[in-house]
Amino acid sequence: MAKATRVWLLDSGSLVIDQSHITWNVGAGNPVRFPVYSVLIEHPDGLFLFDTGFDEDLVNEKLAFELPQQTAAQTIPAQLELAGFSTDDVDAVVNSHLHFDHCGGNKHLTRATTYLHEDEIRAARSPEPFEVLGYADRSWDHPGAAFSLLSGDVELARGLHLFYTPGHTAGHYSLLVELDGRNPLLFMADVAYTPAAYAKDQQAGFHRDPVAGVRSIRRIRQLAKHWDADIFFTHDMDTYKTYRLAPDFYAGS
Repeated sequence: MAKATRVWLLDSGSLVIDQSHITWNVGAGNPVRFPVYSVLIEHPDGLFLFDTGFDEDLVNEKLAFELPQQTAAQTIPAQLELAGFSTDDVDAVVNSHLHFDHCGGNKHLTRATTYLHEDEIRAARSPEPFEVLGYADRSWDHPGAAFSLLSGDVELARGLHLFYTPGHTAGHYSLLVELDGRNPLLFMADVAYTPAAYAKDQQAGFHRDPVAGVRSIRRIRQLAKHWDADIFFTHDMDTYKTYRLAPDFYAGS
């Protein structure tokens, strides 16, 4: 009998940015500490990891102003162990995008295939000048890395849906996970950081295409309604404190 799908949120620590970067030019001068996490999905077709957090040493070297906090227990290898797995167990890494706080653990997952939007890998390898810091971590592009490039919306495995939601970056993906007997889980990654920003169609201050970004916020709203999905915010400390974190998990009935 196939295993039922289970979903763990893996704690990667936290960073600090100004409020104006969360709500695009609104609230300047107010530093905010925000969480970073990854999404691990045990699925009948394999073990999938959506995003991989940040690497503290890299952030301290190149973006020390974001004041990274990450313990040894908050690294990807330790968090996988907390959920009962090792780095070699991960079959697929899916990066919503390749900003440093979403790909810092890729380098540990050398057996996995990395799934990306085709526009994202091009942007990360040849970033525009204003994107260089966002794409500061290049360790995802390690020798031997195996990539599977995607375009448009994709059902990666039964009940694992990637929706193309560009704006924050050129090839940004959001993830919806279907679970038997309960509402699907919708992870919008960096389409909007907080519930307040989402409600006002406010994207993050850092973005590639603000028009596409607003349309992606509205698309998430439509998807959530269509699927009757529970939305998970990536970088909001208040909602994060209400989520189940590994070793606890989400599962169907």
